[in-house]
Amino acid sequence: MTKHTAAKAEAAPIVLREDHGPVAMLILNRPAARNSLSQAMIDTLTAEIAKVRDDASVRVLIIAANGPGFCAGHDMKEMTARRADSDKGRAFFAHMFESCAKMMMSIVHLPKPVIAAVGGAASAAGCQLVASCDLAVASKEARFATPGVDIGLFCSTPMVALSRNVTNKHAMEMLLTGDLIPAQRAYEIGLVNRVVEIETERHEAMELANRIASKSAYTLKIGKEAFYRQRELDLESAYRYTAEVMTENMLARDAEEGIGAFVEKRAPKWEDR
Repeated sequence: MTKHTAAKAEAAPIVLREDHGPVAMLILNRPAARNSLSQAMIDTLTAEIAKVRDDASVRVLIIAANGPGFCAGHDMKEMTARRADSDKGRAFFAHMFESCAKMMMSIVHLPKPVIAAVGGAASAAGCQLVASCDLAVASKEARFATPGVDIGLFCSTPMVALSRNVTNKHAMEMLLTGDLIPAQRAYEIGLVNRVVEIETERHEAMELANRIASKSAYTLKIGKEAFYRQRELDLESAYRYTAEVMTENMLARDAEEGIGAFVEKRAPKWEDR
C-alpha cells in the first residue's frame, strides 16, 4: 500500500451506512485492519446504532463489512501501544472492554431486529459481534473463532455472547482450542442461521430483512425485548412474564388489526402501535 493509498484509507469513514427503504445497513470499513474494533470503531458503531434506534423509518438493521475479513476482534496494535501508559494500559483496557460490552448490548437492546451479514473471518470480539446480533447470514467462506487462548488472552467477553448462542460444550470447544470453524459448522451449532454462496450474504440478509420489515414494528419490538428477558428467568417466571406481555400485546392496535385481517382474509395495515 502506497503512502497516498494509506492516507486515503485512513480518511475514509470507518463505518458506512446505507439505507434501503425500511432496512439500514452499517458496514465496517477498516478492510486493511480486517475491521478490527479499535476504540474509534467501537464508539462510531455505538453512535450509529443509536441513530438507527431513533430513526422511525428503519425497521431492521444489517451489520456487514468491507474487505476479506468481517471483524478480527479488538485492535491488538492499539492495545499494545497503550502498554507504554503509566499504568501499563489498565485504564484504557478497562474503558475499551466496558465500551465494547455496551456496544454489544446496544444491539441486543435495539428495539429492531439486527442481522449480521458475514462474508469473511469473524474472530474474538468479531465472533462476539455476530453472536450479539439476532440473526446471522454467512457466506461459505466465512470462518468463526475465539482464539484468545492462543495469545494468552482468554476470550472472556466474547464468551458471554457465544455461550448464549450455542451449547456449553460447543462454546467451550471454541474457547479452549481457539480453532477457526467453517460456516457450515457454525450453522450446525447454531451460531448462524444460514450459509449462502460466496458474496451473496448481503443480498440474502437483505431479503430476510425485508421479510421481517413487512411485520408490525411494534410487535417486533415487544417480541425481541421479551425474548431476551425471558431467557434469564426461571421457567415459572418466564411464563408469568410472557403471559403479561401477550396480554398487553393483545390490546395493541396492530394485534387487533392483524387478527381482524386474518379472520377477514385480507392483508393487514400496520400502524406500529
